[in-house]
Amino acid sequence: MANATQLGQTGLQGWREKVADGISQPVAKRAPLEEDQVRAIVGAAFFVLAVLYVVKTISAATRQARQG
Repeated sequence: MANATQLGQTGLQGWREKVADGISQPVAKRAPLEEDQVRAIVGAAFFVLAVLYVVKTISAATRQARQG
């Protein structure tokens, strides 16, 4: 079973991974976190944003279908 850090990092692909790579070291130096933990937080944030986008899109499509 994957731990929280591994699970968070699964959301990092393509440009999102490059963003996480770029900010993980500077943030880890200033915060009480390890680089892997910063990457996991960034990955989880991107995942949540993607889910919110899909939910909003489905909601808007459902609303539009009911109206007309």
